Amino acid sequence: MVYRGKLRWNNGSAFLETDTGERLLEGYRIWQGYVNHWRDQSVCVRMLPQKDYETHEPIIIMWPDEPKPTVPFVEIYYNERLVKYSASTFGHNAINVNGEFFNFSQLINENESMDEAEYMYRPALGEFAASPHTGKYQIMGDGTAYLDKFGRNFMRTIHVIRVEGMDTDRLAEINHHELKKIHATPPNPKEPEKYRDFNLLKRSCTTIIRDSLRKYGFSRIKGILPRDFFISAAWELIKAQETFGLKVCLYRRPQLKVPEAPFSKQTPLLNLINRIHLAKLPVMKKK
Repeated sequence: MVYRGKLRWNNGSAFLETDTGERLLEGYRIWQGYVNHWRDQSVCVRMLPQKDYETHEPIIIMWPDEPKPTVPFVEIYYNERLVKYSASTFGHNAINVNGEFFNFSQLINENESMDEAEYMYRPALGEFAASPHTGKYQIMGDGTAYLDKFGRNFMRTIHVIRVEGMDTDRLAEINHHELKKIHATPPNPKEPEKYRDFNLLKRSCTTIIRDSLRKYGFSRIKGILPRDFFISAAWELIKAQETFGLKVCLYRRPQLKVPEAPFSKQTPLLNLINRIHLAKLPVMKKK
């Protein structure tokens, strides 16, 4: 069930106030990050199956109450790098196909599809939080998981290519096939938490998404590093607008800063051609 209302904060307690003045979720734990950014704003709320480690109650997820797009769309993301992880040196890519987010990763648990609320706005609670001992990903000896994968927009600034006019059913099918292939792969006996066939050059968050777009028909998109791929995709999709009947725009979702995550950082472009293309692309505006 999804609840709607305005997020209120009173005497150290958060709750949801409906249009009729009813107070909901009083006494529940609502993540402070939501209060910091969305106090007195209209939001949507639902319960997740995952439990808060402190209260042992279902975790509450919250997201802005905004109209849903009426036109099918695709969004390609370049997420800036997480400064506390060496594996994030080059940043990260993900793709949103008409509201279904596909994420690919070296970690098996991060190869998943989800809605915008879970991808962008999971709270830093329970298994989504970083370990209180290391500040990073950690599986404790008793099996308690701290996956450090709360809402990506709280962890990073995200650069976006938005495309309208694509066959979203076809593109979603391509990405679902990749997820099934990953989850059907036998685990690595030495590191069972990692995807055995992950490879920076051939099988990564970037190349899987790049290849899905190539299978769709955009054969000229290139890149093995997240930001270089992103600029190549933006350039080729803008060029293909007339041929494929597309509408393409670029924008940026600034990081929603919370204490649980330092500011992300943009990575440099290593391909000289992409530097030239970037100079010719439209300026990215904030959403």
